[in-house]
Amino acid sequence: MNILNILEEIEKVDGEIYERLSPRRAAMKSFFSVGKKLSLAAMPLALGSMFQKAYGQTAPASVTDVLNFALALEYLEWNFYNHALVATPSLVPDANGAKAAITVIRDHERAHVNLLKGALNIASPTDPATDGYKYANFQFEAVLADVFTNYQSFLKVGTALEDTGVRAYKGQAGVLKGTDVLTTALRIHAVEARHAAHLRAMTAASLGVNLKPWISYAANGNDTGISLVDANYAGEQNTMQAGIEINGLGGASQTQAAESFDEALDGVAVKKLANAFIKDGFKLT
Repeated sequence: MNILNILEEIEKVDGEIYERLSPRRAAMKSFFSVGKKLSLAAMPLALGSMFQKAYGQTAPASVTDVLNFALALEYLEWNFYNHALVATPSLVPDANGAKAAITVIRDHERAHVNLLKGALNIASPTDPATDGYKYANFQFEAVLADVFTNYQSFLKVGTALEDTGVRAYKGQAGVLKGTDVLTTALRIHAVEARHAAHLRAMTAASLGVNLKPWISYAANGNDTGISLVDANYAGEQNTMQAGIEINGLGGASQTQAAESFDEALDGVAVKKLANAFIKDGFKLT
């Protein structure tokens, strides 16, 4: 999740968020312009400053809930990749840059955690493993029992997580339509999509199958082979876009039409996926 997702979710509970940033276009343009010049370490401070401008020292409970939800999802992803790299170092092979790629993705998730903590004014401890959601709060093995002992299972679960992230992001460009930062938003989306595509390529190479870089047409919309996340691929067979049936348009087959677009996921579906990985007592509501 990134700043665009966060702001759209906050807008649902605080319709005046952009007016608080005074004005929306200028604030967003300023934030992204500054963001290009800042290191990842400084970004949490910049985001925290932006929210302080909007709300003062303390954001309302509804906004804090949104930020904490986003933070929980980033902790989920960071713990998933970090555990694979640190606790089971032989799981991801060094060959073909696999371990390097997972390390980069893991580090990106940590940067997202720090970004959100900056917005919530939460100080970062020295050891990130003791921060916020702990690995012990999760149950990754409940999704696939051999997720940290079988490299292919690990890749399948990672693919499901990244696919869901891309679908959850869809629609963000519409939030910024008509603003100066639309191009930036699309670039961020493209980076997120590349993460998903890279994991899919790694999965395909490991399994020796023709898994496409995007969500492919399947009987239930889910091409990962993990039945527990079937609901998070719902709608991926859709061939109607903007009220127009694109099946057959320009000679496109049903498969081509369905694979041409990622379908948006709402918060309920995203939480359903997340809660499959979270132990009782810590689940998202």
